[in-house]
Amino acid sequence: MLKINKDECTGCGLCVKVCPFDAMHLVGEKAQDDEKCTLCGACVKVCPVDAITIERKRVDPSKFKDFKGVWVWAEQIDGQLRNVGLELLGKGRELADKLGEPLCAVLLGHNVDEMPNILAQNGADIVYVSDQEILAHYTTDAYTDVISALILTEKPNIVLFGATSNGRDLGPRIAARLQLGLTADCTGLDIDDKRQLIQTRPAFGGNIMASILSPYTRPQMATVRPNVFKPPTDAAKKADIREVDIKVNKAAVRTKIVDTIIEMEEGALKVDEAEMVVTCGRGIKTPENIEVVGELATELNAALGGSRPIVDQGWMKHHQQVGQSGRTIAPQLYIACGVSGAIQHLVGMRTSDVIIAINNDPDAPIFTVADFSIVGDLFKVVPAIVKELRRVKAQK
Repeated sequence: MLKINKDECTGCGLCVKVCPFDAMHLVGEKAQDDEKCTLCGACVKVCPVDAITIERKRVDPSKFKDFKGVWVWAEQIDGQLRNVGLELLGKGRELADKLGEPLCAVLLGHNVDEMPNILAQNGADIVYVSDQEILAHYTTDAYTDVISALILTEKPNIVLFGATSNGRDLGPRIAARLQLGLTADCTGLDIDDKRQLIQTRPAFGGNIMASILSPYTRPQMATVRPNVFKPPTDAAKKADIREVDIKVNKAAVRTKIVDTIIEMEEGALKVDEAEMVVTCGRGIKTPENIEVVGELATELNAALGGSRPIVDQGWMKHHQQVGQSGRTIAPQLYIACGVSGAIQHLVGMRTSDVIIAINNDPDAPIFTVADFSIVGDLFKVVPAIVKELRRVKAQK
C-alpha cells in the first residue's frame, strides 16, 4: 500500500515526473496516487522529503498459484547479448517444463534489432522488450524501475539474473524494492516436490553447498554464475514478442555513463568465454615466469588465467582470475600449471570438459578433479609440451 504524508509533501512534482504508469498527480499542490499504481517504488526514491512510503504485505501462500512463468533477464552490452542469458534460458527451459509454465526473457535496451529473435531461437516462449534510448546502457535506476514494474504487473514465479557485475547490482536492488528474497551466486537450480525453486550455492568459503528456498515471497529470485549451465542446443522456435509500455523519465535516473574503460588488452581472450584456458598458480614462483605458461597459452590460442594468489600479488589482472571470487569458467580444455587446487578455485573451473593438471605435489587437490594428471616440475613439463605442439604444427 502506498502512503503519502500530506503534511510533509511539498508538491515538488518529482513523483509525477518519474512515475512510469502516469499514476501520480498533484491535487491542491499535494501528491496523490490512483488505481494505476503498481507499487513499483519509483516515486519513493525521488521524494526529497520522504513523504511517500510503501507498506508491502507478505504474499498469502494460497495466492502463489497466481504467479506463473520462469523469467530470465537477457543482459546485453553494446548490442550484444551476454552468454549467461542464453545459458539461463537453457536451464530455465528445464525449470519451466517441470512447472508447466512459460519461459520468458526480459530484454531492455535501445535498437535491439534481432536480439528478441535470438532469445526466441534459444527457447523463450515470451520475450518482453523495452526499447528506449535511456535503456541503451545499463543504469541501476532505469533498469530497476522497468523490471520492478513489469514484475508487479505480470507476476512471474521465478526471476533469474546472471551473476555479472550488472546482474549482481540489479538483482538485489529489485529484491529490496519489492521486498523479495534473493539467493546470490547460485551454481545449481531445481524444483522440489512442492514446486519451490531449490537454489544451490557455495557457502563457508566453498566448503559446503547450501540449498536455499524462498517459501514466503514471490517471485523467487536468484543470480546465477556464468558458465555453470550450457546454452540450449536444439531450442529453435518462435516466441510471442511483447513490447513493454513502461516509460522511464530522465529525472528517475541518478547516474550517467560518462566513459567506458576496457580493462583487457585489445584482442585478448576472456577466460570466461574462451574454449581453452591455461592458468598459472603459486607454483610459477615469480611474475617473470608467467611467460613460461603464456607460451603454452599462445600455442593453443587459449586465454591465460591465474589463481587468486597470483592476482592478489598483482602479477595478473582481476579479470584473469579463475575461481569463486573471480570468474567461473567452463571451457572445452582447462590446463592448470602450478595450481594447488583450493576449494575456491575448484568451484570456478570444475565444470570444464577436459582438465589437465601439472603440479609437483602428488597430493595436490587439483588432481582430484583432473582428467589427466602430470606430477612434475612445470618448468620442465610446460616447455616440453610447447616444443611438441610446435613440432606437430610444423608437420602439418
